[in-house]
Amino acid sequence: MARIAVIGAGMGALTAAARLAVAGHRVAVYERTDTYGGALRRFERDGFSFDTGPGLLPLPAVYRDLFVKTGKEPLEACVDLVQVDPSSRHVFADGTCVSLPNASRAGVVTALDEGLGPGAGQRWGDFLVRAREAWDRTRRPLLEEPLWPNWQVLAEREPYPAVPHKRLLRTRRAGTLAEIGAWELRDPRLTALLESHALTQGLDPRVTPASAAVLPYMEHAFGVWYVRGGLRELARAVYERCVARKVEFRFGADVTGVLEKDGRASGVELADGTVAEADFVIAGVAPGVLERLTADTAVRGDGEVPPQPASASRLTLLLGLRGARPEDTAHRTVVHTADRDAELDALFGPTPSHARPTVTILWPDDPALVPDREHEAVTLTTVVPARPDEPAMSYDDLADTMIGVAERAIPDLRERLLWHEVRTPADIAGATGAEGGAVPVQALAAADGRLLHPSNGTRVPGLFTVGGWAHPGGGLPHAGMSGALVAGLIVEGPGFRGSQ
Repeated sequence: MARIAVIGAGMGALTAAARLAVAGHRVAVYERTDTYGGALRRFERDGFSFDTGPGLLPLPAVYRDLFVKTGKEPLEACVDLVQVDPSSRHVFADGTCVSLPNASRAGVVTALDEGLGPGAGQRWGDFLVRAREAWDRTRRPLLEEPLWPNWQVLAEREPYPAVPHKRLLRTRRAGTLAEIGAWELRDPRLTALLESHALTQGLDPRVTPASAAVLPYMEHAFGVWYVRGGLRELARAVYERCVARKVEFRFGADVTGVLEKDGRASGVELADGTVAEADFVIAGVAPGVLERLTADTAVRGDGEVPPQPASASRLTLLLGLRGARPEDTAHRTVVHTADRDAELDALFGPTPSHARPTVTILWPDDPALVPDREHEAVTLTTVVPARPDEPAMSYDDLADTMIGVAERAIPDLRERLLWHEVRTPADIAGATGAEGGAVPVQALAAADGRLLHPSNGTRVPGLFTVGGWAHPGGGLPHAGMSGALVAGLIVEGPGFRGSQ
């Protein structure tokens, strides 16, 4: 039985802790804040309740597997997991609206043909077939296996297939999502639909590799799910599974250093001077934090995937509304920007600024979130630049703009608004420790490896990394995958090759 110290109580760290405890190890989690869950936090006011992090769960199979492997009670016995249908409603710049059914290719094709005109659904359906090919080529190395030592193969090879071009009498391979939109979808609304999947991850579709086609494919193939009471309930369930498996938690425990002895990790030191010895240390922290904890030791070497720099963050508005939820309201609505180029330049240009943004509206039909049925809890989210080197700034003007954008989808929004709360990148930084409130993206192939994440193992024997800033990257499913990979590497050793 090994002693294992886990730094941070984010979802990747919790999944690793639960799996290792079941394997017979003695696990202690040290969390600098007063709660678990990382970005999965909850805000409550006047009988309203909101998720302040992710609000939907793709790929629930990751957490189903966790609960199967760590106890008798399955995931559905611990949380009320429901499929969201339609998966999303889209309001495009020209006023066109379309609702897309969840996990139904035929239904999506029909909805797009009816909403955008004949042929739109077929072009999107053909694109999903090619996206599936990219998924099949990258799923195991990017999600289910430890990062390959020859990771450059993933960096150089574009898995998205070439497409025959009748006029050119040859095939043509799209290098970016923007090229897929221009060459294959040939409709600005379909392009907006495609690019919105990259934008929500904080990626510029003009330079994001075509391999990011897997983002809409994953949603199409595996559906989108919601946890009654909010996604914070998922964090609660995983935390309680850890407690049931005798994982020890210490909240308000600020780790200030990773200790080494005889060339390997040997424990952690806390801000109060306490030393906790361990045979393995798992760091579920952002790269900048890990650097501070290992100040005299290089945990990554030449030829390895470097940590991703801080890039994009989120601005979230929590709205308390009077009035009942209209019938046939979609759980998620995306209101697309009227000026795509201006939005992308504002987010990713040399001098980031604010433009009229694409706004995602989460509008759950969940009595647990509101005082009564005559009120609504609505969340607005948009992407903003992460600014680690700038002091806290005001987002009031952008928040007002977001409310104006949301009025295109929510009737009489300003008249119904009781109050709103703004959650800025500074709030994300406070919850996760990531500089500038940056939100990590999931690992993607090609693009010279700039969208890969460092491996879960490090140059320091006994020190592992977990969570969104380590392989396989950001997002709730990927956090759970990283926890499974780290547990496998500790239990089975460096020869571990992932799930079969």
